[in-house]
Amino acid sequence: KAERSVVVVGTIADDFRRLSVPKLTGVALGVTDGARARIIKAGGEVLTFDQLAIQRPTGANTVLLRGPKNAREAVRHFGAPGVPGSHAKPYVRSKGRKFERGAGRR
Repeated sequence: KAERSVVVVGTIADDFRRLSVPKLTGVALGVTDGARARIIKAGGEVLTFDQLAIQRPTGANTVLLRGPKNAREAVRHFGAPGVPGSHAKPYVRSKGRKFERGAGRR
C-alpha cells in the first residue's frame, strides 16, 4: 500500500535482479547509494529513524521487515540430540573418533 512506510532494522541494498522499484517510503539504519538513487527515481523517499519518529510518533502505517527468526546457528541445537527421529545437533567439543560417535553409528 502506498501510504505505508517500509521499516528495516538494517541496510537497504540495491538488487539489480529487481527491474522496477515501486514508489515507497523506506526507513533503515543504512541505505546504499544505488538503492537510494532507485527509490528516489521512483518518486519515493528514504528516511532515518529520527525522521520517522517525528512523522509518525505512534508507528502507524509502517511495516517492519525482518529476516528469518530461525536462521541462527543456535536453533540447530534445539531439541534432544541422540533421540530417534530428532535432528538436533549436539554440542560437541570436537568431531574426532572419540567424541559423540555411537557404537552403531560408524
